[in-house]
Amino acid sequence: MKIEIKNDEILNKIASAFSEEIYLVGGAVRDFLNNEIPTDRDLVVLNTDVREFAKKLCEFFDGTFIELDEENEIYRVVLQDKKNYLDITKPVGGTLENDLKSRDLTINSLAVNLKTSELIDVTGGLDDFKKGILRVFKEKSITDDPLRILRFYRFMAIYGFEIEPLTVQYAKKYKDLLNLPATERKMYELMRLFEGKYSDVALLKMDEIRILEQLFPFVAEYKKVPPNTHHHLDLFHHCIETVKQIQIIYENSSEEVKNHFGEKDFGQTNRLSHLKFAGFLHDIGKFSTWTIDDDGRHRFIKHDDVGSKFAGEFLKRNKFSKKQIGYLTKMIKYHIYPSSVMSAPEINDKVMMRFVRKMENDAVDIITLAKADRLSARGEVISDSMVENNISSLDKLQNFYLEKKDTLKPLEKLLSGDEIMKILNIKPSSQLGEIVSALHEAQISGDVTNKEEAVAFIKSFSKA
Repeated sequence: MKIEIKNDEILNKIASAFSEEIYLVGGAVRDFLNNEIPTDRDLVVLNTDVREFAKKLCEFFDGTFIELDEENEIYRVVLQDKKNYLDITKPVGGTLENDLKSRDLTINSLAVNLKTSELIDVTGGLDDFKKGILRVFKEKSITDDPLRILRFYRFMAIYGFEIEPLTVQYAKKYKDLLNLPATERKMYELMRLFEGKYSDVALLKMDEIRILEQLFPFVAEYKKVPPNTHHHLDLFHHCIETVKQIQIIYENSSEEVKNHFGEKDFGQTNRLSHLKFAGFLHDIGKFSTWTIDDDGRHRFIKHDDVGSKFAGEFLKRNKFSKKQIGYLTKMIKYHIYPSSVMSAPEINDKVMMRFVRKMENDAVDIITLAKADRLSARGEVISDSMVENNISSLDKLQNFYLEKKDTLKPLEKLLSGDEIMKILNIKPSSQLGEIVSALHEAQISGDVTNKEEAVAFIKSFSKA
């Protein structure tokens, strides 16, 4: 069988310009089978000096040469566009067949000869791909790198494939080895999982063999909070359903919104993956704030604030970046806010503009989370009309933001900290911080629009 890779300009140039025996391997082949053009291409080169070949490729493309692993002869060439790159290596085990048999899943154990376009399949990977099956070729591939367990579920989330039973047994058998890989590697795999269309399904399957509780100890606490009159699902399944609803909302969004969620603003994975992770975490403050009042009503007072702080500590321990932590904790802290805004006694442009100013570029994200949260809570006291009205009001808020966002200018800094201290004759203190914060809020609300009003505001605020 031949794979049509000639329409890939980069591979076509390599095949035409170099005489070496070169094979495209792994995920890039899988991408071609899925009618996608990869940006990362893994190449195995036979019977030649790998380093020298990588250097020649670098010179040919006028790219950037990176030595990934000198001992194992793994090199990277980053092309000029900074998006496409080539990873070049010799075959593991000395031959192409051994290399392919050493890989994680059979669907990732395929190769294509760049000269002939011939597909090399020594593990049955093509048949597994066609049937939608995730299968390991060797049990040892898991013990060689336990992180591969998470990769199984990541590919399930991306493709919707089923993990065949024996591979599930291996994952269950070796799940304790997930303590060995570096935290950063594990969290990267999980964020890739949240990028997938079927991430909610993958999370539930992970839970069946108790991987989730190993990675997220708070999941055990989630499961202790039962359904109530507002929630038809227990807390754990409510959070999983929220992830699912975010994906559905995304799929039905405009191209403008989809493009927004496709941006990689917080790391190697896109906004959508971060928002879905926030959906999984959004009620993390509930199990510690859960009470039942005299009327039997379940209450979770300030769970948004408590959850934001709890999540921040968890994310920091798990090596997320400051930017990621800022976004995720913001989503958790404000996930109730959009619905609160739109349930105000009077809803007008000023009320909605305050929301827009406060949420800035994350406005669509927090609205989407609020919608997903609403759609995932359908307890006996929640009527269809209540849900429809809530979603309709949130649509109105989002449309307002989309209409206004391109005309918004950054808020002018009307008074510096030094100016405030001089006007009020105060020194640096917590009081100064409170005044600066209050002035900012007043600007967001539109109550303060110029320097004169700012001076009057801080004088009034300091006397209150």
